Amino acid sequence: MNLTGKQKRYLRAQANEMSPLFQIGKNGLTAEMVAEFEEALENRELMKVQLLQNTDVEPKEAKDFIEEHSSINVVQTIGKVLVLFKPSTKEKYQNYSTKLPY
Repeated sequence: MNLTGKQKRYLRAQANEMSPLFQIGKNGLTAEMVAEFEEALENRELMKVQLLQNTDVEPKEAKDFIEEHSSINVVQTIGKVLVLFKPSTKEKYQNYSTKLPY
């Protein structure tokens, strides 16, 4: 799903008050971890992931890896924090995808 600038702006605003749910540490980023992100996003649609200081993964590398290995959109990268979005397939969890501006 390609997001427009307006949609990304809306999602960034919604994620502003959130705390990171996952942390990427010295073990790096794996396909299994990305699968966990997808599971978590199924119930939330929007979340933050933090890269710890002891990781060798750069934010740009993490963004590219996540987008290549899943259908997750990386909405924003601020420092070592990524904002991830994926529309939920379950209607009761569609808090953000139904309110996206077009």
